[in-house]
Amino acid sequence: MKRRTAREKALQTLFQVDMSGIDPKEALVNVSEGQEVDAYLEEIVMGFIREQESIDELIKKHLERWSFERLARVDRNILRTAVYELLYVNDTPNKVVINEAIEVAKTYGDDTSRKFINGILSKISQDLIEE
Repeated sequence: MKRRTAREKALQTLFQVDMSGIDPKEALVNVSEGQEVDAYLEEIVMGFIREQESIDELIKKHLERWSFERLARVDRNILRTAVYELLYVNDTPNKVVINEAIEVAKTYGDDTSRKFINGILSKISQDLIEE
């Protein structure tokens, strides 16, 4: 599975978890449509689940005049997968992670999603570089 596809499936998985409270492993099976669960997809999803508290706090820290709870579920979960990659996947440059998140947002988000996601991820990436 290509990484872009894994990112899209990770969004779909986390969206299911966010909407219904379904177990993440069950959601992974659902989005894999009877195929073996892709290793990168599983890494993103289960990695986020392990680090959810710190990732969500980092996102909240970078929201301006917006509450975390008001985020569209699609946007929130795109941010979550991308922030996981920024923090824990060392073989992908930050620019690539951000660009991929923007592309996913173009497909799954609304008209403002890509600009919003770009802004938040750019701030987070800059802070990570400065640390």
